[in-house]
Formats: sequence, C-alpha cells, structure tokens
Amino acid sequence: MFTLFFQFNVVRMVRTHGIKHVAIVSVCVLVVFAFVLRMGSMSPSIEQVLRDVPNLYTKEGEEQEGENKEGGVTNEETTVKKDGRYDGLAALGFSYKKSNEQLDLARKLNEMTQKLVDEQEKRINKLEKERFNLEKQLNTLRRPSESLSLREKLAYLYPYDANKRFPGYIWQSWRYGLNDDRFGPEFKMGEEAWARSNPGFVHEIFNDDTSNAFVHCLFINVPEVIEAYEALPDIVLKVDFFRYLILFSKGGIWADIDTFPVKPVPNWIPENVEPSELGMIIGADHDMEGDGNNEDWQNKRARKFQFSNAVIQAKSGHPVLRDIIAEITETTLDKKRREDLNLPEDGREIAIMNWTGEGIWTDVVLKFFNDYVLSGVFTKVTWKNFHELDVPKLVSDVLVMPKKVFGSPFKYKKGKESDNGDDSDPLVFVRHQRSKVYQG
Repeated sequence: MFTLFFQFNVVRMVRTHGIKHVAIVSVCVLVVFAFVLRMGSMSPSIEQVLRDVPNLYTKEGEEQEGENKEGGVTNEETTVKKDGRYDGLAALGFSYKKSNEQLDLARKLNEMTQKLVDEQEKRINKLEKERFNLEKQLNTLRRPSESLSLREKLAYLYPYDANKRFPGYIWQSWRYGLNDDRFGPEFKMGEEAWARSNPGFVHEIFNDDTSNAFVHCLFINVPEVIEAYEALPDIVLKVDFFRYLILFSKGGIWADIDTFPVKPVPNWIPENVEPSELGMIIGADHDMEGDGNNEDWQNKRARKFQFSNAVIQAKSGHPVLRDIIAEITETTLDKKRREDLNLPEDGREIAIMNWTGEGIWTDVVLKFFNDYVLSGVFTKVTWKNFHELDVPKLVSDVLVMPKKVFGSPFKYKKGKESDNGDDSDPLVFVRHQRSKVYQG
C-alpha cells in the first residue's frame, strides 16, 4: 500500500516540478526512512523497559542482583527484594529516587522504633507485676476496723465466695519431717498416696514451726486469733485449731496424717451435684446409737453423733469455718483470763473434743444448718437427720458423707499399700487409721 502511494506521488511530482526536483525529494525521504528503521532496530522492547525501571531508583553504578553481563535482568528476580528494592511494575510506585543512605536511615528508624516498643512493653509488664504484688500485700496487710466484732473481722479478711471452685490444696500436719525416722512407714505410705493420686494439687505437710509461722502471717490483722493459738496448752489443740485456720484462709482439703486416699479428690462429688452448689464436704464420724453400742457414750465421745474433722474439703471463708474459729478463739481467751487453760487428767480426750475437736465441730455445723440467714434452710436440722446415713446428703451448701466414706478402717500390711487402693465399694474414698498420733 505504501509502495503504490509512493509511486503515485512520484509521478505527480514529475509532471508538476520536473525530474530534478523529484530526485532531491526522493533522496531525502529515503534517508529519513533509513534512519527510522535504524532507530527502530535499536529501541528496547516494553519488557526490557520494565525490567530496567529499578535501575532508575538505585545508586548509579550499583549492580542489580541477577544481572547478566549485557545488563539484562534474569527472570528469577522477585517483585520485592529483601533489601527493600523493587522490581518491575512495583518500582513505578516510587515518585523519587531512593539512595542507599535513605534506606539505611529508614532501617535505623525502624530499629529504633522497635527498640522503644520493646522497652515500653517491658516497662508495662514490670509495672503490672509490681501492681499485682502491691495488691497482694495490701490484701494481706489491710486492717479491719477495731470496732468490728471478731466474726466481722474474719469475714472482712477472708470473704466467702460460693461461686468459686474448690482450691487444689491438700494440707496435712505432722511433728516430724518426711526424712525423720519417726515418720512411720504407714504415714509415709498415705502421704505419698495423697500426692500420687492427685497430681494437680499442691500438697503441703506442716510441722509445729511452720504451722505457727503461717498462723502469724495469715492472721496478723486479727491478733485475737494469734493470741488464742499461742495460748492453747496442748499440741493436739493447736493442730485442731490450725486445720480450721488454714482451710478458712486458703481453702482446699485437710487430711489427717494417718489417712489413706482410695479415690482421687475430683471423684468425691456425686454426678447429680453441681460443684458450684457446694462450699464444704464433711463426713459423719461416730453414730453411737447407729453402731448399736449400748455403752455410756458420754465416756467415749463428746456427742452421741459427731461429724468428723479428720478429712474436710472447703472453700476459703466458709461461714462454718469462720464460726468455729471465733468459738475457739473466744473460749480460749476466756480460759486465759480465768487462768484455766490446763486440760484435765481425767476425761482429757473429751475435753479436747469439746474445746477444738469433733464436739465443738459438730455443734458449729448444726448451728449453721439452723441459721436460715446463712444456710437458707428453713426447717430444723438435728443429728437425727444424719443418723445411720448411708448415702451422701446435701444440706445448704454442705455435703455430708456417710461414715465409711472418710472413715473406713485402715488396712496396713508392711509393703502392701495396694490393700487400701483396691476397694470395690464406690463409697469408700478415704481410710482412716485413727492412730491418735499427736496423743502418743
């Protein structure tokens, strides 16, 4: 098409201007055409142009990664390089030429910013930890008003929250350490079984010194309690009192040192009872009439029917624990004022039961059941409601277990601890040796 058009115009120009003029024009056209062809052969393709765009934004003379000897860039380069340089169309987003100095400055600014952020986070974590420790100290050291009664002080320091879970603590006490030769093998067997069968629990054994230290620490703002604890004239009384104090302040499980667990603690609660409904689990102990014993029970026990305090599970701050602590404190301080702290030689065991043991414990539990403001129970509750109990019974938020649950006889044969773990009776949770270890 171009050839025909060229020939037609040449013929017309010859007729109009003559052959000489046409020759000059033809030569000029050919020169221009040749120049265009030469330039076209030298121009790069659009792909090459896009590949070379990043060279416009790097320091002159710097070689691109992946360049070949002719200045081309291989197809192995990615769109964005690790050092911050861009290839291809991505480079078109820059409106100015970046130098290495500018990139180094940007990196330094980024590093400084990250360092400041890290330091700020460390300071925040440190302040949060200090705040937590301060709150813990304030809760420990907060002092109730002197105008409050003893029970009000106790409730102020350790309020009862019925909705919280049972704490995972197992508390025991023995006058000798675990490595002491006087720590009998039957006691070690039980202590090891408590820890082994409840691996997620904190298991602590107190002695006389550590018990005393804990009482002074936990009840520093209730000096009446500390005074009463120190005034108790017998180690048996102190151990009884300590079990209520540690459960009231920390919650968890108290287990006498001569007990052996048969069922893990998480299996104690029946399937038809919600754990949130419970605040305490206790067991029946002596039921003289139910045992068919015709002896004079007053020579053996403080009450005809008694709840056991050998094994107790409770949430901290429970009203029953608060009341028994107040009762023992008031009784002890009254005895101290009257200088009547000595235990009688005749009837010593009954006196202990009435002062800190199962006798006063039973009285306080029944008192709670009959206080409808605290328990929510509107009918009168007596020991007869638990006479010959053969299944667990829930009264208010206290689950009362039959005697065999926490008080089945302890079976011990040297080297055969499995005798206490193969029980087929589903209601045997703990075996009790009843060795009266602190009275020996």
